[in-house]
Formats: sequence, C-alpha cells, structure tokens
Amino acid sequence: MKKACGRAALFCVTHTPSLCDVSRAVRRGGWRGSGAPEWFGESVLRTLTYGRRRVKMANIRSVKGMVGLVTGGASGLGRATVERLVNMGGSAVILDLPSSDGQSVAQSLGDRCAFAPADVTSESDVRSAVSLAREKFGRLDLAVNCAGIAVAVKTYNFKKDVPHSLEDFTRVITVNIAGTFNVIRLAVGEMGKNEPDADGHRGCIVNTASVAAFDGQVGQAAYSASKGGIVGMTLPIARDLAPMGIRVVTIAPGLFSTPLLAGLPEKVRTFLARQVPFPSRLGDPAEFAHLVTSLAENPMINGEVIRLDGAIRMQP
Repeated sequence: MKKACGRAALFCVTHTPSLCDVSRAVRRGGWRGSGAPEWFGESVLRTLTYGRRRVKMANIRSVKGMVGLVTGGASGLGRATVERLVNMGGSAVILDLPSSDGQSVAQSLGDRCAFAPADVTSESDVRSAVSLAREKFGRLDLAVNCAGIAVAVKTYNFKKDVPHSLEDFTRVITVNIAGTFNVIRLAVGEMGKNEPDADGHRGCIVNTASVAAFDGQVGQAAYSASKGGIVGMTLPIARDLAPMGIRVVTIAPGLFSTPLLAGLPEKVRTFLARQVPFPSRLGDPAEFAHLVTSLAENPMINGEVIRLDGAIRMQP
C-alpha cells in the first residue's frame, strides 16, 4: 500500500501512519517542516509532513519540573515515589503523619523536597500540605495517594464468639477511601489553576488500591472493601475532572517489599514470593514508583486501574 518516493514514503488515502512509520521517516529524513523535530519526550504537539500526510506526534509529558504531593511518602511505596520524582528532576511534598520519618527523608533529598506533617482524613492538614506545595514550588501537577492502613480479622470468630470490630472496619474505610478522596478533592483545586498544555492537560492523580480489591483473602473484608472503593471511584472522578484536563489513574499492587512485609519472618517472605508467577519475588517499591512516573508522563492513560502484580491471583 505504500511506495518509496525519494527519501520519503507515499501512502494511499486509506493508510494511517503508525508511530513506527513516523519513526522510520524521521530516521531516513522523510519528513519536511521547520527544523528537525525532537524525540517523543517533549510536552509539545509537533506536526510532521510525511509524504502527502500530516502526522501529529504524541504529546508525551516529562516528570522533570513537575511538582508532586505524595501521601504516605515517608516509607514504602510512597518514599520510593518521592525519591524517583526528585531524582528525575521534579519536586515533591511528603504528606505523612507527624510521627513518621518524613522530615528526615525530605532533608536527605535536598531543596526539591519538603515535609508536610498531616493526617489524610483532616481537611485542614491536607489544605496546608497543598498550600506548602504552592508556596515552596509554585504549583501542583501530581498527587499520589499511597497512605493506607489494614487489619486482618475474620468477619466473625466463632471460636471466641466475637464479631469483627465495627470500629476497626470503619477506621480502615475512613483512612483508605475517605482519606484518598479528601486528598483528591483538595489537590485538584490547586491543579485547576495550572496553565493547560497543548492537550489541555493540567494535572494527574495516581491512587493506590491493591489486588485485594479483586482477590480478597480470608480476614481482608475491611481492607478489600476499602481498596475496592478506590477502584470504584477511579472512573467517575476521572470523568468529573476531564473538563479541567486532570487525569485519574489507580495502581493495584500485588506483593511488594514494604515495611509491612519486611517485618515478617524470612520463611514467610520466601513463601509469599513463590506465589508470584513471574518474576517470582516480591515487588520492589522502585517498580511501583517507575509506574507512577510513567502514568504521569503518558496523557492517554485515564480512568483506568492497572494491576502491578507479576500475574499473581491471591488464594483464599
């Protein structure tokens, strides 16, 4: 369907060039326009004249220069995310409890990191953290929700004739669902003040659910319900915020080497690692952080839940 014509390629009317086609044309010099286009990593739409067709290159964003707010950022998945953002040229505000290591982590990462002692369920605390991002770094582009808690209790303990504590159930739901929503609703108010890019993009929210949202195990009624709630609100919030150019994406991690699992005996950790089909190991928080920045950079991913689990499906 295509014929060579000098150094360019001609396409019939029905042919739609792929990124590979564009890539080949760029390498061979088969494009025409003002100056050589930069590669796909910049946040500007460029148009190439390719044969007889004009092709728009993807509007891929860059983490460099972004300002992120990361809840639970003093440890585990949150800390890895903060470290990656700073190392890639962005800035980060760690939102974590006053009792956390947030201050020392922020100091270790330098001037492009700050600590906001806060509880995600507190409106005033989260407002202060958002204000800190604006005052110290001038804007807010990304909010990553990693804060969360869990309990492991059966719905009813028939041996002891004791039901699951309603207080514990409510606390998990409040922190994991209401806390996540509290951060989203306040962070997007600041993001909405950003100047949109060529796509109309102003910001991105990345939430943390869990494979327990889909494969809840014995004793995970509260935790699974809370993570299922995060999954369930991903699409409607993405639709709510679409007119403002703010995306919402959720990651559902599997078994990761976080402080929670680090406290388990080595024998138990090894057993858990073997449950993962491939790679047969616990996930590294750096792999979670890598996905966060990839989602922040790719403007087409929106309203989606992505499992990051090595293909594991949890057994009862």
